[in-house]
Amino acid sequence: MNKPVIKVITGMRRVGKSYLLKLIIETLSAQKSNGSDQILYINKESLDYDFIKDYKDMHKYVKSSFKSVEGSKYLLVDEIQEIHNWEKAVSSLFSEGDIDIFLTGSNAHLLSSEIATLISGRFVEFPVYTLSFEEFLLFRGKNKKDMNTEFPIYLKFGGFPAIHHFDFDEEVVYQYISSLYNTILLKDVIKRNNVRNVHLLENITRYVFDNVGNIFSAKKISDYVKSKKMKVGTETIQNYISYILSTFALHKVARYDIKGKRILEIHEKYYLGDIGMRHALLGYKAADISGILENIVYLELKRRGYQIYIGKFGNREIDFIAEKENRKMYIQVTYMLLSPETIEREFSALRSIKDNYPKYVISMDTVFGNDFEGIRRINLIEFLLDPEI
Repeated sequence: MNKPVIKVITGMRRVGKSYLLKLIIETLSAQKSNGSDQILYINKESLDYDFIKDYKDMHKYVKSSFKSVEGSKYLLVDEIQEIHNWEKAVSSLFSEGDIDIFLTGSNAHLLSSEIATLISGRFVEFPVYTLSFEEFLLFRGKNKKDMNTEFPIYLKFGGFPAIHHFDFDEEVVYQYISSLYNTILLKDVIKRNNVRNVHLLENITRYVFDNVGNIFSAKKISDYVKSKKMKVGTETIQNYISYILSTFALHKVARYDIKGKRILEIHEKYYLGDIGMRHALLGYKAADISGILENIVYLELKRRGYQIYIGKFGNREIDFIAEKENRKMYIQVTYMLLSPETIEREFSALRSIKDNYPKYVISMDTVFGNDFEGIRRINLIEFLLDPEI
């Protein structure tokens, strides 16, 4: 706040971006004697602002609203992507030097290279995710002593803030998440991209949601779709997946060849913006617990600001390579280390990597011995509540 950069808050619908704007407005209002005149809030989800269709409408409205205001001015726009060519208005207003600008957006292309050129070097992005487990406990009025009883609830319902209004009634919570999923699909995917084959889109989405944490290709999805008696090319599949990715409901993670030190162009993994969407769409499947836990660890690493890759070392796979500034670590995620075979599978890949960066195996096990050959074993819940990692 009060810094010469445009603040851009990004994230999936209903993760709390609008609430953050309201908190910013409250803070600014408390600081300014004539705060209501200095602060302009545009909410593009409200019909009150339906008249602002494009950058010209936006520029005209902002200039008119601030016409007689002196000193610092604050512009906050919710769901900026709903304004056509918004970046032209923002660039012009920002160049005047006396307007502090805050934006939110639910589209990953908001700051794509084409758009960002107009505000290049003049914005800071703040990604917002659904609630972490630590935040979930706060919303529930619980603390660490409740973590073992609360984690299964978090695992089942995910981290959308609004679900805390529904007393965790399964039918109501999943109905809410399903309606949110339908809004994302209808408004952010179908309408925005003029998708004609909605049935195909729904089938592709179900397949991706059902294969969280699995490596797959567009060809595999094509084979699946063909088994449903539908014809589709791999290019169409890739386009539809890119549309879903743009909503932040889905995240793509590239594979990195540790030996060859290069990013691989095929066989990525996908994770959801919130695991509750999968359960609302497909039902909770306990048999898929490994992929679900991977998804939760992935989102936690993203919240902590890590860049993430899937690791490939020879014919072995490392679930996550996480990098941030000068930090780097390797992580394997598994449900339980119950058998010698599981222990060997999870630890052998990490043992093969001879550098000195930290290596972790994260599981739901609660009893641990000493670290194994320099590889630290850690309980998943304790990992989620330990911000030092």
